[in-house]
Amino acid sequence: MALSIVHRLTGITLYFGTILLAWWLIAVAAGPSAYATVQAFTGSWIGRLILFGYTWSLIHHMLSGVRHFIWDLGYGFTSAERESLTWAALIGGVVLTVLLWIVAFTLGGAR
Repeated sequence: MALSIVHRLTGITLYFGTILLAWWLIAVAAGPSAYATVQAFTGSWIGRLILFGYTWSLIHHMLSGVRHFIWDLGYGFTSAERESLTWAALIGGVVLTVLLWIVAFTLGGAR
């Protein structure tokens, strides 16, 4: 039940994260000054924290969606299977988020 609530909450947070994505895209189109403003925000510690949360929300929501899809196919209803899928979504979301950020910082040369 708790993971189902988290799935819904991550869906809601994705709306707000998409506003950030739209802000970034509009800034790219608006020119160097607008882009620099967005980059200054996303490069700050609070901006990176928000982006990290958005990344986790996106990945966790996707993995929970896969969990629901497995259930829609008629699998994963035993107690042990439900428990495994729940932990896979929770741990997988955190691990994939951290790995994605490590790769982004390593390949992107983030400062």
